[in-house]
Amino acid sequence: MPTRAYVLIQTTAGRTGQAFQTLRGRPGLVAVDAVTGPYDIIATVEGKDVDEIGRIVLSQIQNVEGISRTVTCVAVAA
Repeated sequence: MPTRAYVLIQTTAGRTGQAFQTLRGRPGLVAVDAVTGPYDIIATVEGKDVDEIGRIVLSQIQNVEGISRTVTCVAVAA
């Protein structure tokens, strides 16, 4: 079973739409949603383990132009 994480993303002013379009379809991202509130985008990420989640966040999310901050929340079993 893959490890899942939710990445809360803040963008610089006026860049949410561009960042959202860039993130859609990137490897490891199973869902990308623009949201209201303190974050602009929430991405659902899946990988084989926490290390892979970290690599996906670094290589597929944090290097996108317009993204200013991310918070990664790894899902845990209840």
